[in-house]
Amino acid sequence: MSRIKNIHPGEVLNEEFLKPLGITPYALAKEIKVDQTRISEIIRGKRRISPDTAIRLGKYFKTSPQLWLGLQNDFDLEEEILKKRKEFMDIKPQRSAQNRAKKYSMH
Repeated sequence: MSRIKNIHPGEVLNEEFLKPLGITPYALAKEIKVDQTRISEIIRGKRRISPDTAIRLGKYFKTSPQLWLGLQNDFDLEEEILKKRKEFMDIKPQRSAQNRAKKYSMH
């Protein structure tokens, strides 16, 4: 079974917001008052979406900042799991916590 690609939030920004709305990275940067480099690096997956950027994107696109931070956190978590899967699998759960924390466990 093949894995679903882990999508960087910059790809979501570009494909779901900028392109459909006909907005260039330069125009977005100007509108949200940041350097164009910040937006370009986010789109290329070379930079994270910071809380500051999330607030600006949320305000501009009428979305919540949590949307952007959530996309970033989901991406970061999946990347970390992929990089260190074996190491994480070798961690043995604490016995008493094993029964009561099932809903918080990693898959």
